[in-house]
Amino acid sequence: MNEYILAVDQGTTSTKAFLLGRDGELIRSCPVPTTQHFPAPGYVEHDASEIYVSVLKAMADVLINNPGAKINGVAITNQRETTIAFEKETGRPYFNAIVWQCRRTADICRRPEFVSRAKEIARITGLKLDPYFSATKMRWIMENVPGTEKAALSGELLFGTVDGYLVYMLTGKKVFASDYSNCSRTLLFDITKLDYSDELLELFGIPRKTLADPLPSCSDYGTVVIDNEELIELGLSSDEIKALGRLSGIHINAVAGDQAAALFGQCCFEKGAAKTTYGTGCFTLMNVGEQPQFSDNGLLTSAAWSIGGKTVYALEGSVFQGGSIITWLKDAMGLIGKPSDCDPICNSVEDNGGVYLVPAFSGLGAPYWDPDLRGVITGLTGGTGRAHIVRAAIESIAYQVTELVDLMMHDTGIISTHMKVDGGVCASDFLMQLQADLLGVTITRASSDEMTAFGVGSLAGLTSGFYGSQTEVEGLYRSSRVYKPARASAEARKLLEEYKRAVNASICVSGKETKS
Repeated sequence: MNEYILAVDQGTTSTKAFLLGRDGELIRSCPVPTTQHFPAPGYVEHDASEIYVSVLKAMADVLINNPGAKINGVAITNQRETTIAFEKETGRPYFNAIVWQCRRTADICRRPEFVSRAKEIARITGLKLDPYFSATKMRWIMENVPGTEKAALSGELLFGTVDGYLVYMLTGKKVFASDYSNCSRTLLFDITKLDYSDELLELFGIPRKTLADPLPSCSDYGTVVIDNEELIELGLSSDEIKALGRLSGIHINAVAGDQAAALFGQCCFEKGAAKTTYGTGCFTLMNVGEQPQFSDNGLLTSAAWSIGGKTVYALEGSVFQGGSIITWLKDAMGLIGKPSDCDPICNSVEDNGGVYLVPAFSGLGAPYWDPDLRGVITGLTGGTGRAHIVRAAIESIAYQVTELVDLMMHDTGIISTHMKVDGGVCASDFLMQLQADLLGVTITRASSDEMTAFGVGSLAGLTSGFYGSQTEVEGLYRSSRVYKPARASAEARKLLEEYKRAVNASICVSGKETKS
């Protein structure tokens, strides 16, 4: 009988489950879509119960289609920062999950009591005071959802990032734990002490008892409990329930936030190694070793993974709009019929025609960190056509990532010559070649776009002994394509300077002073 790690990847728009074999190959489930809700401009929510059901269905699907698979352990990787308030006794959500993209807490971030301590917050957490992170989402829920503040103070309410919520539900409400990489994104976690900060808990008014226990990535997160009656109530079929029964008593051996998991999956084990995941957003992470390194340029520092008592930290830059730009081109603008249309359309014109798009649909992340900026298109002329706008949109992804990598090299003093990439948007050869040209580095695309699942599955395998060492894991890495710079750096960099001018136009539109 073949033995596998079952890895769950709970993302922003769907949930997938994978069987990871000893050879490093992944067998995937059908993705289970999750609905995003937009109740007001800048607001983004999920139904937390739908998230849980999507996890159950994805796991059931991969088990049904692989009846001979023996499960060694379970691993969970997840969208980070997204915050769920739920009832301790039943697991019932008090309110929709507030998604990492949501900007509703911008006004909370402007409060003087928080702004005055922004530098202290950054020193303790490695993060910016921004709506992106979980603490202000928790604060908003307590102030706006009736009964939640009282329930939090009494211990009836729990606040979880998605991983903590899933661990709680999958263990039959017996274990409430989150790993360091996810805790690092709450704006409440001291990344040096690897525990919640009493000062920040008091500042944001979040009771410690509402939060998940922080654990290393490679830990025993309890065993899976399958309650058939609960599954029937949730609408699962008899075949799904039977398949999930195979997980009863199996240990959850690893948890990691999606970007930390991808960094590990890309085998960026050495200090200075970096990767970018091109998904709904784009996330560039660099391994900075076993001591946190803080940025002077708006980048973030988080715990990445912890194995055998050693914690590795990462410097990170976040682009809020990556693959979501392609979704916007298709669904909102009708400029493409499917994502694969982008490359032929981009290549149908000689250049972008002087058109630049700033995708500040919900503000801009690093290095601007301004939730109030809004998207703009500059350089329109009578000759501008559909292809120019599509090309400008795809190019904007590369420009944003280039800004992040430039700052990373400045902060660390490490001059990168190589970057690994993964994620569904990497299917665009046009984008990857432009990225190599802008950065002037070799880009290696992983053979699988599911490096988050491979990474967290590998962590679980190291916990259980399924894999013997990180060296063994590194030997399983496979690449599919290498992109080398094809034009002079100065030529490519002129494009970036024009993009920065377009960002200044966005700043002007927002009524703010331009940046040099």
